[in-house]
Amino acid sequence: NARLLAEALIARGVPAAALASHGNFYFAEPYVPSRALHLLEKGEVAVLGGGTGNPYFTTDSTAALRGLELDCDVLLKGTKVDGVYDKDPAQHKDAKRFDKISYNEVLERELGVMDLTAILLCRDHDLPLRVFDLRAEKALIKAAQDDSFGTTVHS
Repeated sequence: NARLLAEALIARGVPAAALASHGNFYFAEPYVPSRALHLLEKGEVAVLGGGTGNPYFTTDSTAALRGLELDCDVLLKGTKVDGVYDKDPAQHKDAKRFDKISYNEVLERELGVMDLTAILLCRDHDLPLRVFDLRAEKALIKAAQDDSFGTTVHS
């Protein structure tokens, strides 16, 4: 998936490279933080895929870890809903969507936005999280540029 996204960006004139921590490096370069930082400093997109390569760590935890390693301004989580809700909007028509919510409230309400390790990493290191509907038109661009797109989870 990382390579496909990188190739789609390149096809649209956006310089990009796919990097992964493990797996078949035919599809992606090996992930090394300094390589990813170098790409970012050049104005390119570093598409990171494949998890950490370690058992017991989800892709959510990997995303939080990589966001911290690369000193990102925000962690973007594209999903099937347009933000964070107080309950599952697919099952509850009265579900309330949050524009902004704190990590502590996410934890207290047990909202399940991401796994516990990822939430704690982001909270403890003050990395904001933006949850948005990946299926929306120009979703990644909007999520990267518009603070009001989706839900922002913050410390």
